Amino acid sequence: MKTTAVTPVVLGLLAHGPRSGYDIKTVVDRSTRFFWAASYGQIYPELRRLEREGLVEGEQAPRGGRDRRVYKLTPAGKEALVEWLLGDSVTIELRDESLLRLFFADALPHEQALLLLEGRKRGHTEYLQILRAIDARPGADPTFVDLVLRWGIEFNEWGARWCEEQLKRLRAKTAA
Repeated sequence: MKTTAVTPVVLGLLAHGPRSGYDIKTVVDRSTRFFWAASYGQIYPELRRLEREGLVEGEQAPRGGRDRRVYKLTPAGKEALVEWLLGDSVTIELRDESLLRLFFADALPHEQALLLLEGRKRGHTEYLQILRAIDARPGADPTFVDLVLRWGIEFNEWGARWCEEQLKRLRAKTAA
């Protein structure tokens, strides 16, 4: 099976039950987007490809006069998901535009560059609010969903602290 960046997201979410492309995007926006985003432009073509390959099955399920196709995982799709889960490739790669901007911030006047760091701190703080709201929902998430949520909370707590420390350090360096 050919794997794209969204294959594991689609297969993994369908392992929890049938969903439309819209449903998948909705769940992604509330969960994996914090570390693994997927757009409609990636999800819908991937669903069609996976259906052609026999890893998912789709059926028309119109809702309110709108065309809607709901997909479910096939046994071959479940097998492909398990194969990916147990695979020996473990790449830790984050795309972080804010960090990329900081990397090139020396091209800006110092005060403007510090604004990028302040923006990053705000981003961590905003993510923390979202993740803590998710954490406060009633009911229990599956064990490993909760584990990833804990990682997100702790990572963003650390990130906000780190930004504050670096702002103090860089401002003190400038004042000296």
